[in-house]
Amino acid sequence: MRTLIDLTNWNRKEHFEFFGGFDEPFFGITTTVDFTIGYQKIKDLGYPYFLYYLHKSLLAANAIDAFRYRIDDKEVFLYDKIHASPTIGREDHTFGFSFMEFNADFEAFQAEAKKEIMEVKNTSGLRHTDNAKRIDTIHYSSIPWYNFTGLTHARHFQFKDSVPKISFGKYSKENGKLNLPIAINVHHGLVDGYHVGLYLEEFQRLLNE
Repeated sequence: MRTLIDLTNWNRKEHFEFFGGFDEPFFGITTTVDFTIGYQKIKDLGYPYFLYYLHKSLLAANAIDAFRYRIDDKEVFLYDKIHASPTIGREDHTFGFSFMEFNADFEAFQAEAKKEIMEVKNTSGLRHTDNAKRIDTIHYSSIPWYNFTGLTHARHFQFKDSVPKISFGKYSKENGKLNLPIAINVHHGLVDGYHVGLYLEEFQRLLNE
C-alpha cells in the first residue's frame, strides 16, 4: 500500500523540485555504527551475521518516513512498508540481485531470506527480476572483505531512481569496540542529512537492544 503525497501542500515541495532537476540528485554519507553488542548477540544466539544487521537496518528504515518516500512517474508516494533488495554473492565470485520481504519478526524474516539466498546461489547472472526492480525496496550490498571510509555507486543518470542504497563493510576493532562501516546514499529531494541521522540513531538503538 502507498499514499500519494499532495505536492502542493508538501513542506518539501521546493526541495523535491530543486533536487529532482539534478543529473545526480543523490547524496551519500559514510560513517560507522557500534557493532559491539550486536555482534555478541549474533555469537550468543547463532544468528546469520548478514541477515541480522540487514534486518535491524530494514527495521530502522521502515521507522523513518523519509526512507519510505519513492518517486513514481514524477509523483511522490509514501509506502506503508519497504523491503530489501540486497546483492548476494556466489561461490564463483559473481553476485545476483534478490528480494526479501519485510517482516518485523526476525525469525520469520530470516526463514524466507535464507530461501531467497539459496535461490540466488543456485542460479547465474544478475537475476534482475521484477521483484528486484521494485521501488518499494532499499538496495543493499555488503563488502565483507575490507573496511571502507567512502563509497560510490554505478549510476545510470537517464533512469530516474529514488531508491536508497545502503552498503556495509568489514567491521574493525578499536579499543575493545567493533565498528561497522556503513554507506548511505539517498535522493536529496526526499531525504536530508537530518533524516539520515534519524535512521542511524534508530539503527544503533536496535543493534544495542
